[in-house]
Amino acid sequence: MGRLCRLWPALLGAGLAVLALGPALAWGFVLRYDLVFVPDPPILPDSGGFPRAVPSDLVVALLSRVLPGELVQKGLLAGIFVLAASGAAALVPPERRVARLVAAVFYAWNIYLAQRLLLGQWALLLGVAALPWAVRATAMAPARPAARAVGSVAGWGRLVVASVPAAVGGFQAMLVTALTVAPIAVARRRVAVVGVTLGVLSLPWLVPALTSGAVTDPAGVDAFAARADGPFGVLGSLLSLGGIWNAEAGVPGQEAWWLATGRLLLALAGLYGYARMRTEERPGWWGGLAVAAAAGFGVACLGAFAPGVLKWLIGAWAGFGPLRDGQAYLAPMVLVAAVGLASLLRSGAPAVVGLLAPVLVLPTFAWGASGRLAAVPYPQEWRTVQRIVNADPAPGALLSLPWGAHRAFAWNGGRVVLDPAAKMFERRVVRDDTLLVGLPDGGRLRVRGEDPRNRLSLTGVRYVLVAGTENRFPFDLRGWTPVHQGEGLTLLRR
Repeated sequence: MGRLCRLWPALLGAGLAVLALGPALAWGFVLRYDLVFVPDPPILPDSGGFPRAVPSDLVVALLSRVLPGELVQKGLLAGIFVLAASGAAALVPPERRVARLVAAVFYAWNIYLAQRLLLGQWALLLGVAALPWAVRATAMAPARPAARAVGSVAGWGRLVVASVPAAVGGFQAMLVTALTVAPIAVARRRVAVVGVTLGVLSLPWLVPALTSGAVTDPAGVDAFAARADGPFGVLGSLLSLGGIWNAEAGVPGQEAWWLATGRLLLALAGLYGYARMRTEERPGWWGGLAVAAAAGFGVACLGAFAPGVLKWLIGAWAGFGPLRDGQAYLAPMVLVAAVGLASLLRSGAPAVVGLLAPVLVLPTFAWGASGRLAAVPYPQEWRTVQRIVNADPAPGALLSLPWGAHRAFAWNGGRVVLDPAAKMFERRVVRDDTLLVGLPDGGRLRVRGEDPRNRLSLTGVRYVLVAGTENRFPFDLRGWTPVHQGEGLTLLRR
């Protein structure tokens, strides 16, 4: 019976995954904004810009060698909910069985997770789902000073296992682990161990980032700053754990005042419950996680209320670029609210309210956010073009047209998605990575792309891939050989 009780949070997470994903669990791929999966992805694609998808793309490619890519994507999406729910529950004392479920529901069903999923940031969310496991790993470190450092490293190892697929999300997980391990390490004079461990685990991102020549446009601070997504302004949205910059990532009806009020009260109740935990009840990671939550909230506020500071930092060093999307760093605060709510609503009727309230204040997240997430098959001609290009041993890049970062295919229901060609071919794909972001006043802000090699030029190009039916090309392509002409794709070869 005890073992079954320990499984309840994971089973609850699986149920929430089915409820949230809905039509996304049908056969096919879910393609929306950053959520770009392709059939038979290359193991080592020639990509550019900052290494946002390292090692997540590699993990997906390896898994796709033994399972259909459609199943890989669905497993990873469902895993977000299962990992998040079971991890949050693991931070609540095991004897509080109902309270553990309260933490599980809140952490796996909130507006932060919903908005990030609608933006397609599955790797980030896997890292977020790994946060409670990272925090728990630090608490499992041995007590003796000499063994504490070894235990901290073991905790980092458990974190890596939990968040290998999480590219940007892995950075989040390491940030929180650093802030939770650091007080222990400093107290035991193990700063060097923590620093070296953090550096080694950052190498998959650090090495390609330093050699990519990528740049960061400070204008992105205005584009990616947190915004109001309800009646309580930017600050109220952030305190409600929302406030994402992209209005298209909003959950249907999220701006309704009664739902926004419910989300705000629920989040504030969780923060209050965390702060009022009695000293004797506070686990060893309590202070570290509180510091991480406060730091994340500060980063989220920076772009909205002090954009000049962030622009100066990015101008001084492009490595500060990830701070532009400050709302992403609310993840530790979401975990604090989940644990705090479980502490406040431990049993009885209050606990029942805690189980139902997260879903009731965000009901339209259900069924793929009212159909915004849905699975579709790639047209066969995409596979045909992929085989032609990947089978050609001749060198040269592939130029993807039309010249724009996003696509809206009719076969995908008109949903906006990043150009799938960027992940489909083994050779270098030249594409436009400039982002056009709509502003609250109706204007559009142009954010320069990160990869300086992405230029509209035929130099070094072997193939030109055109998505769409228009035959107007920005170049004189006389002399190029059409190797595929279909309903939606045209492939030309030099």
